[in-house]
Amino acid sequence: MLHHVEVNVSNLAESEAFWGWLLRRLGYTPYQRWEQGFSFRHGHTYLVFVQTGERFLVPPYHRGRVGLNHLAFYARSKEQVDELTLELKERGRSLLYPDRHPYAGGPGHYAVFFEDPDRIKVEVVASSVTGELEGSKS
Repeated sequence: MLHHVEVNVSNLAESEAFWGWLLRRLGYTPYQRWEQGFSFRHGHTYLVFVQTGERFLVPPYHRGRVGLNHLAFYARSKEQVDELTLELKERGRSLLYPDRHPYAGGPGHYAVFFEDPDRIKVEVVASSVTGELEGSKS
């Protein structure tokens, strides 16, 4: 089981507005807050976001380099994916792979793909949570 993930961000306030909105919609709750960071928790797992020091801001993040490619989250349903898609557009966020939305991940993979303020790719996928989790136990 994953304990936590820590993500360095270039603008803490902008990231907190974006991630706070998204994570609350996905069932996460605020967990910790300090001058240089914040975290959200879901069950025993939490996500931490920390302000990157000035000297480490260049070069900026790119998912094609070594390191994190993207974060993927479960949605409760296809309807929640659709709701988030509309809300993302209302918030001025562009979808990734709009020509293949909502099946950009392949047939049967109903998801929305977008980027956070630092261009970290985020995926929210509706799937048979029970089936996937039970299938992974063997």
